[in-house]
Amino acid sequence: MQKDIHGKRYYAGCENIDITENLARDRACKLFDAEYANVQPHSGAQANEAVYIACLKKGDKVLTMTLNSGAHITHMSPATAQSRFYEPIYYDVDPETYLIDYDKVEKLALEYLPRLIICGASAYPRTIDFYRFRAIVDKVNEKKKELMTEEESVTESWWEDHKCLLMCDMAHIAGLVATGLHPSPVPYCDFVTSTTHKTLRGTRGGLILCKREWAKKIDLAVFPRLQGGGLQHIVAAKAVTFQEALQPEFKTYMEQVVKNAKVLADALKHYGFNVLTGGTDNHLILLDLRNKGITGQELENRLSNCHIITNKNAVPFDTEKKTITSGIRLGTPAVTSRGMVEDDMRTIASLIDLCASPYYESNIGAIKAHVKALCEKYPLYKEED
Repeated sequence: MQKDIHGKRYYAGCENIDITENLARDRACKLFDAEYANVQPHSGAQANEAVYIACLKKGDKVLTMTLNSGAHITHMSPATAQSRFYEPIYYDVDPETYLIDYDKVEKLALEYLPRLIICGASAYPRTIDFYRFRAIVDKVNEKKKELMTEEESVTESWWEDHKCLLMCDMAHIAGLVATGLHPSPVPYCDFVTSTTHKTLRGTRGGLILCKREWAKKIDLAVFPRLQGGGLQHIVAAKAVTFQEALQPEFKTYMEQVVKNAKVLADALKHYGFNVLTGGTDNHLILLDLRNKGITGQELENRLSNCHIITNKNAVPFDTEKKTITSGIRLGTPAVTSRGMVEDDMRTIASLIDLCASPYYESNIGAIKAHVKALCEKYPLYKEED
């Protein structure tokens, strides 16, 4: 049970809202075995920003993944305001395997001695080794201690203000983490941020988990430094989201999400698509379309025209503009929620192949008919007798 927030708001008349928010926070901690939770962030982006506000000062160094390698734009992308306030140092995936090169991350970390290292991604289909990231942070802190001056060592709070910290953005894999299908970042990270939609399949919103020592600073960063009053109807929905994710049925659902993703990846490889990293360990698949002679934007448009919704996505070391891209990103949570299984993934792969082929125009009608048949087989809402 976390510290009760009952009666501590700026506004009167919030007695029932306090109960709901306490419930959401307790359920989040239970779901992820975390020490502390703040459920007020309106989005994953604001959850990330709140962590930066809580632990960084202007000019602090942050080691983070490049956008094309799979990071989220709020992980200090040059296009964001954060990159102007802090000093980002970027790491890429390996140019041959497209996997995180932990040795390279460690080398950069020991060279630049950052205040914060960010792990987690929005477009990375393989398991992330959080234990290794923690080991890197520990090595950075060992080196920082070696370099401390005598004055710094006796200055109260200097170490707390300068030691290296670890943050994970698990927004895309939170559902897998909640069900034990992906290792949890919580034991290794000072901060873990997430959204409550995506694989958690809940309301749209954000979440911060942290060590208890950071609770007060995180709460202050969210309100009043970043946001105003919480969206309490969304907080109530988050409480429901966490409770649903605690049920055995949710794990069964997530297991099927992963099964579907693996079959979809294999089927796409059968049709000659370049599936980055050779497959997937989670719910998403990245396709590099350059061997197909089509851009991400073009395939996204063709698929959308046939009622298959994907999104164009940059691939590692992409030479196309972000508005064009050389790839697309696919995910299986939505189709799995409708009840689709492995055989349906093979059908979907065949339709994607037709959309990417030179014979697309002559097959539009047939593709749309197949999509319609799939949707009718798995309706969003079953009719009551």
